[in-house]
Amino acid sequence: MTTAGPVDLHEVARHAEAVLPHDVWDFIAGGSGAELTMAANRAALDRVALRPRVLAGGSGVDLGCTLVRSGSAMPVATAPMAYQRMAHPDGELAMAEAAKLAGIPYTAATLSSVRLEEIAEVGAELWFQLYWLRDLSMVDNLVARAEDAGCTALMLTVDVPILGRRLRDVRNGFALPDHLVAANLVGSGTPDTTGPAPVGGSAFAGHTSAALDPTLSWAHLERLRTRTTLPLVLKGIMHPDDARIAVRRGVDALVVSNHGGRQLDGTQASVDALPDVVAAVDGRVPVLFDSGVRGGVDVLRALALGATGVLLGRPLLYGLATGGAAGAGRVLDLVRGELADAMTIAGCANPAAARTIAAPTGDEGT
Repeated sequence: MTTAGPVDLHEVARHAEAVLPHDVWDFIAGGSGAELTMAANRAALDRVALRPRVLAGGSGVDLGCTLVRSGSAMPVATAPMAYQRMAHPDGELAMAEAAKLAGIPYTAATLSSVRLEEIAEVGAELWFQLYWLRDLSMVDNLVARAEDAGCTALMLTVDVPILGRRLRDVRNGFALPDHLVAANLVGSGTPDTTGPAPVGGSAFAGHTSAALDPTLSWAHLERLRTRTTLPLVLKGIMHPDDARIAVRRGVDALVVSNHGGRQLDGTQASVDALPDVVAAVDGRVPVLFDSGVRGGVDVLRALALGATGVLLGRPLLYGLATGGAAGAGRVLDLVRGELADAMTIAGCANPAAARTIAAPTGDEGT
């Protein structure tokens, strides 16, 4: 007798690779440079050892928590991911539906293939991810639209002054399929992110970098803070000094992230940076984590090192590719089940209790 579907996220990924066009798979699954950082993210998570507590005597676990002032059924939110209609025709609408049914926040991306206002109609708890564009009027427009759409947090990505050099895309001469557009930027005058690939390059990288402002600085953050009352999250923090500066400047939450290994190759693994950032903020703001999460045990590892929750990215795109909203929902069901099992075995009644089970650095788990 066989199972009805994939039993872990690695199987979901294999199914997605089988159904996606080769260049689209490479765009989603690949990293920058020699993909050393992408590999390091996974290896570092595998090194995080846990020390379960026993005889806890609890009657079950409660996965519910608060993420950036938003209630969530588990310590997971969707990571911002561009052009989700590349993976499935229903794209962002299906992913938001899966998040809604799972009771977790959905992060709408600036480079979405569906307009923010349409995503909001799905009814999920909605956050908005902002790229800082060269056109400041468009930045202001996106912030206002996020507020009008009912978004409950604004996530500024700070680790993409330009797009990282992603060699799979360069080799493939990657360009977006003709039917995809940056729906939130249509008619704005901002450079389009579509079009043919240049010889020996990635069209997506070239067009996207042309739209982004590489001079993004703390001064821009101050400007943004004066234009919104939404909780402000910085995504892409790796250095504890940047974390301290962010807290001093009134940021409401941080995401420790190296962009899933898609920006600067050779960057420290995100999970290795996490404890120093947690120590630097000293409980003053919540710290979320992403990059390399591939299951519920990884969520527990991040919680044990001080994260409030995680952002889940690529696995959800793989699920979307294999089954639309149902496929993405299956990924979230797997993560929920794995996390509940792991927390039960580890003696953690709730996400906050996980902070007691991280083994000292160098201890080996089996």
